[in-house]
This record gives sequence, C-alpha cells and structure tokens, in this order.
Amino acid sequence: MARSRSRLGLLATLAAAVRSALRPGSPGLRERAYAVPRLVRAALRGDYPQLTRGHLALLAAAVAYVVSPIDLLPEGLLGVFGLADDTVVLGWLVAALVNDTEGFLQWERAREEQARHDTRSSETGPQDASASAWDATVSSHVVD
Repeated sequence: MARSRSRLGLLATLAAAVRSALRPGSPGLRERAYAVPRLVRAALRGDYPQLTRGHLALLAAAVAYVVSPIDLLPEGLLGVFGLADDTVVLGWLVAALVNDTEGFLQWERAREEQARHDTRSSETGPQDASASAWDATVSSHVVD
C-alpha cells in the first residue's frame, strides 16, 4: 500500500514537472540542458544556495544508478519488475532536474536583470534626472 502511494506521489511530481516544462514561456529542453553545467558550477561555488551539495550528490547518484550495468532488481531475472526501480529513479531524476533548472534559470535571469539595472544606474548623469531635480540643482548653484 505504501509502495503504491509513493509511486503515485512520484507520478504526480513527474506530471507537475512535465506541466511546468511545457508551460508557454517556460524554458525549453535545450535551454534546460545547457543550464545544468552552469547550475552545478553555481551550486558548487555557493553562488546558488537553493541547490545544496547533498542534492547534487543525489542527482549524481541517480544518474550513476540509471546508467550503471549493476542493478538492484535485474531485468534479466525479474523482467518488467526489474525495470521498476530504474523507472522510479529516472522519474525522480527528471522531475528534480526540471524543477531545479526552472528555479535556476529564474534566478539567473533575475541576476542578469539586476546587473543591467545596476549598470544603467551607474551610467546616468544629471541630464538623466527629472526636470524638478535638475531645476533644484541649477538654482542651488547660482551665485548672486
């Protein structure tokens, strides 16, 4: 009973991740794939604290488990049931990567926007000030 609930929870998580990935305006598969190395580097440097080293280790372990020829439940002996463990791990991995890259790409865009805003703010001069601010500056410097 608990095993079927955990599978249903995994399916619900996977379905939510797929819906998120397919949402209009959401990053595509290529953008997400290219973001993974940047995500890992930012997490390891500590720039992106939303992804811990422990979570990174779980992701790496899941990838290793899926691609490893060693299996806890071998398909050769158990047939379809041997695929169940791979399917569960792969489902979790896909859902985690979709959710992690979604958050990372939003964080990355926010940082880029902030950097652009900071650059624009530092490049403004008195000519960019409002008329009332300019008038106050000019009138305060008039010598009688």
